[in-house]
Amino acid sequence: MTLRTSFASTAAAILAGSALCLAVPGTANADDTCQLGASNVGPRSCVMNELRTAPVPTLGNGVCFGLVNVGGTAFDGPLNSPSVAPGATHSISLRISQGLLGNMAPALLTCDVNVIVDWRNLDNGATGSMTHFVPASHNSTYPFQVVAPTGPGRFQLTVRTDRPSLPASTEIVVP
Repeated sequence: MTLRTSFASTAAAILAGSALCLAVPGTANADDTCQLGASNVGPRSCVMNELRTAPVPTLGNGVCFGLVNVGGTAFDGPLNSPSVAPGATHSISLRISQGLLGNMAPALLTCDVNVIVDWRNLDNGATGSMTHFVPASHNSTYPFQVVAPTGPGRFQLTVRTDRPSLPASTEIVVP
């Protein structure tokens, strides 16, 4: 066997082994924890549905006009650790931010405000609500993160504040 043949054989073996590693990712069971996002190794990817509400114009603490933005992910779970809520199942992970131009320039239209998230299960009528203080510093670069423990089903989600505001609603399916 010549040096050229030996080198070609070694290179072919390395390439085939690399392709096998990429083509056969780690497997996970439905009972394993999951992570939000996509994964081809380790924890399985959660079954997910994305959501975003329209901005919620609001008056804040003092004389302040602000915009509250809410996006999130409905998931089946249980979430792995570390995450927003390790072990959470059939819930919605919400990202609450404020203002305009959050990561491109100094944020505009931000106020300290209590954000209220109400939900209603459209399948069985069950309702829930949560209130969180969200400081003006939580712009799109540093969103406030919270998990709404809704359970599975079709939901109407409404976001408002405890100050005068124009609420925004959306529908989402929690797997």
